[in-house]
Amino acid sequence: MTSELMGRAVLSWRVAELVDSWPETASARTLVLEVPDWPGHRAGQHVDLRLTGPDGYTTERSYSLAAPVERSVGGWRIQLVVQRVADGEVSPYLTDVFDAGNLIEVRGPIGGWFVWSPREGGGAPVLLVAGGSGMVPLMSMIRERRFRHDRTPFRLVYSLRTRADELFADELNRPGIGDGGVETFVLHTREDSPRRPAGRITAADLAAWGWPADFAPRCFVCGPTGFVEEAARLLLSLGHSPDDIKTERFGPSGP
Repeated sequence: MTSELMGRAVLSWRVAELVDSWPETASARTLVLEVPDWPGHRAGQHVDLRLTGPDGYTTERSYSLAAPVERSVGGWRIQLVVQRVADGEVSPYLTDVFDAGNLIEVRGPIGGWFVWSPREGGGAPVLLVAGGSGMVPLMSMIRERRFRHDRTPFRLVYSLRTRADELFADELNRPGIGDGGVETFVLHTREDSPRRPAGRITAADLAAWGWPADFAPRCFVCGPTGFVEEAARLLLSLGHSPDDIKTERFGPSGP
């Protein structure tokens, strides 16, 4: 049994309440859940959500945590981002129906490999490579850096279909206090962007906007399987060590 499966086996389900939400795009929604006894989490981890129907039918889905935990009067608050999947069983409910005051079961945090904290890395710079909704756990790392007043240099290369699909657009385009040292490059696969024509991510993009391999950056790549495999291959072709590349794959759709 893998360490993650062992972690799932011992984690218990907790009842959480939706206390806030807002749209990130036309098809994605941030959910703020209040969990009375949340144990805390690390940037890059995810949770399982469980829904139970009136007939007792249950279904589960995994979602990445989007921000550090926040203390609240009722306990602790965590943030998730749900991307609506066409004909999906769970995501349309969470993006369009799930309302403030509704309850849901949460299990987590899960995952101990695809994580970042200021205490790790020995000061090496960080390269984040996101495809579509793979931006969510990487945004958690950017927010953790800000929350900890850390000064590790970050660079983000974010590939998505169109400008309308960009998650956290306001936050990325207008960085706040504490985001000094975070450089962002956004490319679109289906429309031209200010810095390049439309097209999928290339070695030239990563060479121009990422860190040189000689800097030995810690690389985190997240997105659909095809995107992650290609981005990791490109990083290796640029001389990055396999030991410095961590990947996370999810979802059937891509940019």
